[in-house]
Amino acid sequence: MARDMVPVLKRCRSLDLDPVFLGIAKKSKKQPANSRRKISEYGLQMREKQKAKFIYGVLERQFRGYYAKAVKMSKKEGIPGENLLMLLELRLDNALFRLGYGRTRKEARQIVRHKHITVNGKPVDIPSYQLKVGDVVAVKDKFATAQRYKDILEVTGSRIVPEWLTADHEKLSGTVVARPTRAQIDVPVEDTLIVELYSK
Repeated sequence: MARDMVPVLKRCRSLDLDPVFLGIAKKSKKQPANSRRKISEYGLQMREKQKAKFIYGVLERQFRGYYAKAVKMSKKEGIPGENLLMLLELRLDNALFRLGYGRTRKEARQIVRHKHITVNGKPVDIPSYQLKVGDVVAVKDKFATAQRYKDILEVTGSRIVPEWLTADHEKLSGTVVARPTRAQIDVPVEDTLIVELYSK
């Protein structure tokens, strides 16, 4: 499987992205290079797409799939850019990160792949699994008491759980109570520029 081997902080600098949106507290001491060249409209659109892909850990082919689904949904409800971010937020690995059961989305993805997670009581090991309203995400009982999750909650305990989720840290579980709206998605991505890019 393809992997992005560029160091995270270096990638954040190139995308002008604060690492906090990835769940990383440390900052790079280096400053982004001030380019004298003005970024073209296409360059800005590309940067927003790369930013969204990087934040959610999605590769190009999968990202195109999400965009196609977002456009299809917009014929009935919402607008493509907002639908795209909503679909990315409803990924299982992202929901786990938002609940505070993974310090980063990358760690949350690893936890899902290691078969530590259930959705509505059934084991799910697919990080891209699409959650629906009413779904209950939980860490399996046999892993819930592991030191790993105590360590994670020490770091993420103060993290604000978004309004579209409810969390029960005692049981290491959470419920999707609504679809996330654009106002509830705190990622610094201009979704309209992504729509413009794919509309060409």
